[in-house]
Amino acid sequence: MARAPLSLKARAIGLLAQREHSRLELRRKLLGIARRSRAAAAADAGTDEEAAQDADQAGENAVDALLDALAAEGYLDETRFVESRLHVRAGRFGAQRIQQELAQHGLKLDAEQQAALRATELERAREVWLKRFGPEPARDAAEQARQTRFLLARGFSPELVRRLLRP
Repeated sequence: MARAPLSLKARAIGLLAQREHSRLELRRKLLGIARRSRAAAAADAGTDEEAAQDADQAGENAVDALLDALAAEGYLDETRFVESRLHVRAGRFGAQRIQQELAQHGLKLDAEQQAALRATELERAREVWLKRFGPEPARDAAEQARQTRFLLARGFSPELVRRLLRP
């Protein structure tokens, strides 16, 4: 016996139970779920493309209303998302990379979080560097360039990388 498909709200709560999501990210996921379910229903019913476009607009409105309700009920909290992303990423990445990831979600760090992240950046960069390359300094220019590229790709600032790798 087939199970009835989960409602959009149940799917949203399930996604939020796995990890924190930004509003933008959750909206994108829910719109995809809604479109797939409408496409399956339209294929079964044999409806035309104009009706599908109307259904897409109605689906977007429904998803936006659902996101508003989830935020009002405390399930969706962008402050919690920022703190969660900061906690997960801070041990492996620099401030620039973390800020870039948050910008992709339409969010940014507040001044206090930025200051705390910058204050610990040298120690975090040193830990990442030691874990990857060990305590031995680079022997030649090519190795130092490789280590520099690695740390820059992790989002650490060029000035900080120079200070860390200075012989």
